[in-house]
Amino acid sequence: MTPTDSVAAAPAAQPVSADVAHALAVTLRGCEELIPQADWVKKLQKSEASGTPLRIKLGLDPTAPDIHIGHTVVLNKMRQLQDLGHTVIFLIGDFTSMIGDPSGRNSTRPPLTAEQIKSNAETYYKQASLVLDPAKTEIRYNSEWSDPLGARGMIQLASRYTVARMMERNDFHDRFKAGQSISVHEFLYPLMQGYDSVALKSDLELGGTDQKFNLLMGRHLQAEYGQEPQCILTMPLLEGTDGVDKMSKSKNNYIGISEEPNTMFAKVMGISDVLMWRWYTLLSFHSEAQITALKAEVDGGRNPRDAKVALAKEITARFHSAAAADAAEQDFVNRSKGGIPDEIAEISLPLGADGAAQTIGALLKSTGLAASTGEGNRLIDGGGVRVDSQVVSDKGLKLGAGTYVVQVGKRKFVRLTLA
Repeated sequence: MTPTDSVAAAPAAQPVSADVAHALAVTLRGCEELIPQADWVKKLQKSEASGTPLRIKLGLDPTAPDIHIGHTVVLNKMRQLQDLGHTVIFLIGDFTSMIGDPSGRNSTRPPLTAEQIKSNAETYYKQASLVLDPAKTEIRYNSEWSDPLGARGMIQLASRYTVARMMERNDFHDRFKAGQSISVHEFLYPLMQGYDSVALKSDLELGGTDQKFNLLMGRHLQAEYGQEPQCILTMPLLEGTDGVDKMSKSKNNYIGISEEPNTMFAKVMGISDVLMWRWYTLLSFHSEAQITALKAEVDGGRNPRDAKVALAKEITARFHSAAAADAAEQDFVNRSKGGIPDEIAEISLPLGADGAAQTIGALLKSTGLAASTGEGNRLIDGGGVRVDSQVVSDKGLKLGAGTYVVQVGKRKFVRLTLA
């Protein structure tokens, strides 16, 4: 089988046990594709009969120092399968990061340095452990088998796939057609990711929909090396807080899993009611039956805000604590009512020359509530600035000696002392 082959999902031909049926339902929840479904059912049946856990692999390249909740869609699925008793392998692609994944790119992606990879990898597993059960997780680095492969082994690996097949990959095909450069090293990335599955004897590999070609490469190479091919489970890409684009730091529509609780809670509360249900499916650990029942209550007249609060508390508690989630909820309620949070940053600034008062625009810049005085003035024009809970409408407002609570938007507060 090649990564370009299409495998139709088909139900198992023979009746399955209740446990296997449940495991299949857990696997399919929220997924985009399970390829091929019949093979996965056979693996589940074999695991049930032998008592041997299946090996489930997720590879992540440490391309940034932290991860956001969009990355946790596949981690959540791993945790669900882990709770069924299977072995999950959290693979850090320290070797493949130095090649650079071309998936979804229309230009060559610059590889990371060894120092960048090491720095980023230090935080990856710690953050992933907020979702996975560390005691039941096997952590591996693909440099373990990729470095010893050497030039001879790399050439032998490359002989197991053709250039023609590689060029059927959408991003390579489109770039070639557009006359854009494709470096030879980019062909190595899917080969090396596929070889990871050979080295780990993976039964199932997870990834985003943009990783389908690479995931199927692992299936192809396992067959080439005489192994039983892994199955593929692709998960959809999570829309960000804007409800439009894939969650991304570059789009500023993300929620980082290391963000402080109040910000995390407020960002979840800011998503649309429609997007909320998709987030429930992909991010919540509540059962599908529980989510269906909650949605029925909302459809029957219950305030959707109640469901959103529950989701915001679940996500915040997962990455912090239940107490932090409760406090974040109260903070959000206070801010929504125009109240002032119990704990806000305190800043002291000197008055101007000879004790002169300072303009509010300049103070917004000095406190970090605005990037510049001009931006501060624009925030005032938009009605987004308050001093001691009163909306500021005059850009010429000056503040003299004293202590003030300065607010920008719903979530930014500073207790400012001028002396």
